[in-house]
Amino acid sequence: MVQSQKTTQQKVWQIVHQIPVGRVATYGQIADLAGMPTHSRLVGRILSQLPHDTNLPWHRVINSQGRITNPNGITQKSRLADEGVFVINGKISLREYRWRY
Repeated sequence: MVQSQKTTQQKVWQIVHQIPVGRVATYGQIADLAGMPTHSRLVGRILSQLPHDTNLPWHRVINSQGRITNPNGITQKSRLADEGVFVINGKISLREYRWRY
């Protein structure tokens, strides 16, 4: 990867910051928008290193199957529900809630 680690983090943070309330994006979407379409796991790693008191809406990022993969899944599910995004049978409907950028 040509980008520096700090530049990559900043790009990911800027993109995640743009996800509107009541919408979700996948790790792959974020990676694609950051110019690194094959690095969805890197997006997950970057988000996992955020401080606990961050204002970045990390909870709006899910996997490509519409599932929460975060170890803080209960917190993520609760935050999404507060925004009107619901997990049904373990999945979030990407058809209904996916961010269209």
